[in-house]
Amino acid sequence: MMNTGHLRTIAAVLWLLVIPLTQADAGPVPEDGRIRGSADAPITLIEYSDFTCGYCVKFFQETWPRLQAKYIDTGKVRFIYRDYPRADRGVGVEAAVAARCAGAQGRYWPMHDRLFGERSRLDSGAFKGYAKAIGLDQTAFAKCFDERQYLESIFQDRQEANGWGFHGTPGFILMRTAGGSTDKEPAVAIPGAVPFNEFAEEIDRMLATAPRPQ
Repeated sequence: MMNTGHLRTIAAVLWLLVIPLTQADAGPVPEDGRIRGSADAPITLIEYSDFTCGYCVKFFQETWPRLQAKYIDTGKVRFIYRDYPRADRGVGVEAAVAARCAGAQGRYWPMHDRLFGERSRLDSGAFKGYAKAIGLDQTAFAKCFDERQYLESIFQDRQEANGWGFHGTPGFILMRTAGGSTDKEPAVAIPGAVPFNEFAEEIDRMLATAPRPQ
């Protein structure tokens, strides 16, 4: 288990904890439903993840519910999911495509949650069954999935993660929603599925200095 001291030591060596925007860019906010929480939340947390990654599942099962309850559902943090398939082809890429195709029908999060919940049973033949289970238009989903739509966007997410210094999953970026990362208020990069308390420490620190609503 990585403690905050370890996280900061790694950051000092690898430039992973605090990264000015001049070194990496969080890119545009996705418009396909990959956002949870209020658009007015003062803090944004971005996850770069792979549906086949064991540590990503660990985060989803153990840490995400607590983050959602304390920060996302209370309007303090906006959460954005971005894809980081570890391989150029295979089930991880297919799962990302399946989630994006579900998002095209306004059902990104039901598919996202099912994919992480079914990680041990992910295979090429399962995705259309999941689409049916969450009530998607089967014809539209099949066309989107079979044509591997969204591949370019998926790999752009991975390239963005590499720009932050991530070369594995999961990786997280914490920054102010308004203005993003600056030299004065740099983003915080959190590599790996660290415990909830480490997320909370960084979020609370950033919230403590967040501008108050006028």
